[in-house]
Amino acid sequence: MASTNTPPPPIRAALFDMDGLLIDSEDLYTTCTNTLLSRYARPPLPWSIKAQLQGRPGPQAGQIFHAWAQLPIPVDQFLAEQTEIQKELFPQCQPLPGVLDVLEGLEVSGVEIALATSSHAGNFELKSSHLPHLFCYFELQHRVLGDDARIPPGKGKPAPDIYLLALSTLNATLRGKGEPEISPEECLVFEDSVLGVESGRRAGMQVVWVPHPELLIEYRGKEKDVLAGLTGEHKEDEEQQLKSIETEVAQGKRKVGLPGEVDDGWGTLLNSLEGFPYGKFGIENPVQD
Repeated sequence: MASTNTPPPPIRAALFDMDGLLIDSEDLYTTCTNTLLSRYARPPLPWSIKAQLQGRPGPQAGQIFHAWAQLPIPVDQFLAEQTEIQKELFPQCQPLPGVLDVLEGLEVSGVEIALATSSHAGNFELKSSHLPHLFCYFELQHRVLGDDARIPPGKGKPAPDIYLLALSTLNATLRGKGEPEISPEECLVFEDSVLGVESGRRAGMQVVWVPHPELLIEYRGKEKDVLAGLTGEHKEDEEQQLKSIETEVAQGKRKVGLPGEVDDGWGTLLNSLEGFPYGKFGIENPVQD
């Protein structure tokens, strides 16, 4: 397992998901989707399905959605209509509670910061261009998007690749400065999705899970499994990818790739980023009394 039941070390890097974690775009996604479903006399998107879409790259999420929705229109038409609604809604995205304070606090405390989102470049621009006061904390070379060519096909979340890539961008900068590199266990992943938590745990990193209240209801009683990355919510193609990763770990070809263990202390559930507990992660609290 990723933690081997050892106490987690102090944090040197924070790696952030975006949708539903930094900004309120998950609720806007729901509004967009339900608008289209209503247009074609289909019921609203339930959280049991939405939970499977969160964190996944667009193509994989699309397969799950269309298998459930059974819309009477071609996928291309759906995507075109969806894009028009997103162009209207996404520029309305706003930071979620506590986000700006945490980003400032981490920066003041000397923690390195990177972004790791499944959103592709076009949607990222729609969601972020009007929020320079938020995304200024993420330098361009430390932003990893869902359509980044460096992420192999099929290796989106819940595979660990996107978070390992985000860490590699930070270490490239540190090497250029002659500073010590950061190891995966010194990273704290911030996620709202179940698959994203698994991705972070499989990357050998510590994880903070900040779920939407409705998602938390959906996983009531399974919180500990989520924090360990053990929910098994991946689909068949993802299952094959993860088994391949686990085989490479067993053969010594990879150092990370396995999920964690229940109650191993490497996963933390927070209802919000407000009042973030810096000390829990070995980070000096930037707020002076």
